Amino acid sequence: MTNFRKIAVATSLALAVIVPMASTSIAYAASAGDLDRDSEQALNTLYRANPTAELLSHHARAVLIFPNIVKAGLVFGAAYGEGELKKGHAVEGYYNSLTGSWGLQAGAQSYSYVVFLMSKKAVRYIHESKGLEIGVGPTVVVVDEGVAKNLSSSTLKDDAYAFIFSQQGLMAGVSIEGTKISRINR
Repeated sequence: MTNFRKIAVATSLALAVIVPMASTSIAYAASAGDLDRDSEQALNTLYRANPTAELLSHHARAVLIFPNIVKAGLVFGAAYGEGELKKGHAVEGYYNSLTGSWGLQAGAQSYSYVVFLMSKKAVRYIHESKGLEIGVGPTVVVVDEGVAKNLSSSTLKDDAYAFIFSQQGLMAGVSIEGTKISRINR
């Protein structure tokens, strides 16, 4: 099989996965009650696994919680999930997270992520823009074990801190990726 045919087959397979995911996301949208319950459970899981996240929650102006993101790809990839924005204990709105990617990649996985919005600028940006684009707008720091060890209430200087956790499945490769978080109506 020629390289062109391999790429065409891989692209077709990826599109077969991605298009149904994107086009039926509204039909399979979780109810507000389901998102509230799943988000609370995801936060508790994160706090048990990473005490630094709980420390950040006490200083955050708002918290974006995505309890279940599903990602799949083969050359082209996509990820989708729904979540909520909380200020204190009150839900301020519901959001979706949509990621597109292209590159050397193959596999499928699910994961959760939480973004702690630390500044007025970050909260205002998500309310006033047509969605938060990771890499555009406020500075978002992805927290791994090394970063978490050095965070304290006196070192919090960035607009937002993101934690990715509860990963299941296998996704391998190198790709260019972009994520957009947009408000949805419930």
